[in-house]
Amino acid sequence: MLKVQVDSFGYQDQNILKDISFEVAPGEHVALMGESGSGKSTLLKIIYGLLHIEEGSVFWGDIEALGPNFNLVPGEPYMKYLAQDFDLMPFISVEENIGQFLSVFERETHEERINELLELIEMKPYAKTKVKYLSGGQQQRVALARVLAQEPEILLLDEPFGHIDNFKRNSLRRNLFLYLKKQGITVLTASHDPNDVLPFAERTLILEKGNIIANQNTQDLYKNPPNYYTASLFGQVNKVPMKLLKSYAQIDRSVLVYPHEFKFSDASGLKVEVTNSFFKGSHYLNEGKTEDGTVIFFNTQKKQANGVPMFLNVSLDTINMRLQVGQKTNK
Repeated sequence: MLKVQVDSFGYQDQNILKDISFEVAPGEHVALMGESGSGKSTLLKIIYGLLHIEEGSVFWGDIEALGPNFNLVPGEPYMKYLAQDFDLMPFISVEENIGQFLSVFERETHEERINELLELIEMKPYAKTKVKYLSGGQQQRVALARVLAQEPEILLLDEPFGHIDNFKRNSLRRNLFLYLKKQGITVLTASHDPNDVLPFAERTLILEKGNIIANQNTQDLYKNPPNYYTASLFGQVNKVPMKLLKSYAQIDRSVLVYPHEFKFSDASGLKVEVTNSFFKGSHYLNEGKTEDGTVIFFNTQKKQANGVPMFLNVSLDTINMRLQVGQKTNK
C-alpha cells in the first residue's frame, strides 16, 4: 500500500499543497487531474523524492520513501518517475538508452527485454537510431521504456503522452496501461487528457489549488461530478439553472449536464437558438443560446443551421442524481 500524507508544502511564501492524504493499493491505477498549477507535478515529485517535505510522509508498505535531504541520488529502487523532461542520453542509440537501465547481473536476458520494450512503445525500427535524431514524441516513448526497464513496483507518470501524435497515442496508451495492469504495477498518472483517465484509471483524485477536492472511482466521478470544476476536467459541461430546465421548479440551484445528456422535443423543453455547430467526428457539438442569453452546449447527429430553434430536455433521473450529489457536496 502506498500511503501519502502531505500536511503542507510550498516554495518560499507560496503554499502549493495542503492537507493531502490518500492511499493507493498495490496494482491500482490512480489518476491525478486538475488545472495547470493545481499541484499535480509537485505531488509526484514529493512521492518520488525529488522534493523534501517537512510536514508529511510517503510510505510503501513499511518502507518510508525519503526525499533529497536523505538520498544523494533521488528516488527509491522500487519506484520510477517519468517526468515531462525526458533526461535521455542523446548520443547513443535507442536500445542503448533502454539497456543502461537493465541489471548488469542479467545480461543474457537484455536483448529479449529490450525487444519487448521496443515493441511495447512501437519503436523497433528505431532501435539503432541515436536519440538526438528522434522527434519529441519518439523521445518520450524511449523515456517511457527506460522507466519500465527495471519493472518498478510503483510508476509515476507526468503527462506521459503529451508529446506524442494522436495516431500513435491511442495505441500506445492502450498497450502501456494494459501491460502495467498485467504486471501488477501500481500507477499514478497526472494528466489533463480524459482519454488517459476514463478508460484506464480505477480511481481519480481531483486537485484544485493544492487541495484534493474529490477522491472517487473514476466512472462514478464522471457520472456524478461534485462540482463544475471537476466535470469540466472531463470535457465540455453545462451548468444549467433549474428554473430553465423545469419552469415549475422551486429549487434555486443549477444542474450539471453533459452535452450528450440532452434529449430533444418538437415543441416543449428548454428553448435554445443554435449559434454554432462543430463537427466532432461521431457527432456535432452545438452551441446555443436561451432567451435570457445562457449559453448551452448539446450534441446532435447532424449539423444544425445557425438560428434554428431547438427544444432540449434532461431526464428526471439525471436531474435528481446531480441534485443529490450537490446536496452531499454542500454539507
